[in-house]
Amino acid sequence: MARGEHSPACARRWREQAATRQWSLWQTAQAINGCCGVSLLKAHRQARGWSARQAIEELEELCARQGLGEPRASIDLLNAWENNRARPRPQTIDLLARLYQGNAVRLGLAGDYTEGPGDGKIVVVAAEQGEARPAPPGRLAYVEPVPAVTDITVDDDTERRALFHHALLRPELGLNGRMLAEVERTRQGLDRTLAAATVTEDQLDMLDEQVVRYRREYITSAPLPMLYRLMLELADVRRLSAVRQPAAAQRRLLNATTMLALLSADALMKLGDTRQAHAWYGTARTASDDMGDLRLRALVRAQQAMLPYYYGDLGETVRLAREARMLAGTAPSSPAALGAAAEARALARMGEHKAARIALAEAEQIFSRMPREGGEHLAFHFSERRLRFYRTCTLIELGEADQVDDWATGASGPYTIDPALIMLDHATRLAREGNVRDACALAEKALADVPPEHRTSIVVNRARALLADVPPDQHGLASVRHLNAMIEGAGPPLALVCR
Repeated sequence: MARGEHSPACARRWREQAATRQWSLWQTAQAINGCCGVSLLKAHRQARGWSARQAIEELEELCARQGLGEPRASIDLLNAWENNRARPRPQTIDLLARLYQGNAVRLGLAGDYTEGPGDGKIVVVAAEQGEARPAPPGRLAYVEPVPAVTDITVDDDTERRALFHHALLRPELGLNGRMLAEVERTRQGLDRTLAAATVTEDQLDMLDEQVVRYRREYITSAPLPMLYRLMLELADVRRLSAVRQPAAAQRRLLNATTMLALLSADALMKLGDTRQAHAWYGTARTASDDMGDLRLRALVRAQQAMLPYYYGDLGETVRLAREARMLAGTAPSSPAALGAAAEARALARMGEHKAARIALAEAEQIFSRMPREGGEHLAFHFSERRLRFYRTCTLIELGEADQVDDWATGASGPYTIDPALIMLDHATRLAREGNVRDACALAEKALADVPPEHRTSIVVNRARALLADVPPDQHGLASVRHLNAMIEGAGPPLALVCR
């Protein structure tokens, strides 16, 4: 089952409803396609209740019965076609159309550019009640699941922009397979454009201002609406980059691309989509490497180091942090300080306390030599507050929580989730030391203090990891049960889950 798809049970429920309402197989396939996040080709198979093996067997029987020769198809090929990893040959498309009693358009293997009314009823599901109703004549609509945005067909940049605008206007809608697909298509289009890019100085100045504004607003914005806004901005940057520019203009476009891609990656990391976050960090690396600015390249590595810290291999965090420091060189800078601080935090969690203290001291020494800037908070700027955040997290992992400043659990300021992450680190440490009741109470406070729109996977998963440090014989404690129930109920509407 591909990412973003519902389980086969969802398709089964649609088949049951189709039987009750006497839908055609085509109407059933549309319902499954719109709700379950599967391709039209796969929806046709699921509308019939066939497994991939059954579909191949039915195709072979059809070819034998009609004297069409041996079909060049297999279960693996069918899975590749259904998940858009490969495209069947024209002869095979004809065979599939015969099998599913449709055509290439209805199979999702060709575009339909005709005008005028359609020739069949289209099934749409109301967003809240799940009630079926016919679509207006001539309009090809898709099923809209709760709370997905699926009533817009995205064929080009204009319609993709409309999709993200629509999502911004309806904040109650969560992330779903179709939206994730458009986020990925935006990144893929950007990657293609980077290799290929006439823009005025005023346009570039305006773009620079926009990037700074996004870096400022990112500090306090919820990650999901910010992600959609970033997609809109990146679509504009891609158009500006579609024709190769003079070197100076190209460098400014690459800088903007890097920063916007980094913001997108960080938002996806907070939302818990590690695959797409990793891919967007790759886009940022491509842009920064093309630009050739060592500090920018170092910044990308330093920021990317936090993805494996929260979701993967701490050794990879250390490797990326050291690569960032190497690229940043000896001059004091935000990437160099962040690289050292990230390395210290990871080493402390790995139990390498001496190396962690050395790295933390180096981060503080680099920061002390950095030129003092204004008090404006910008994403990716290693400010004094960021240093204190990393220092606090490192000290907690080192078992020196008594040296943590009071600000750590006080007002959050512009960094919404920082206090929660610190409290969760502290709670995890308490759990490891056997103080389970206090650990659970602190973790509950951390979750409760985070606004719902910011209570994303990066926070919830950290709280869930705490329970892994609770000894099995204490799982029955009331505080443990209460925290576990709170974690299960704290799954935000932004969580990347398929229902």
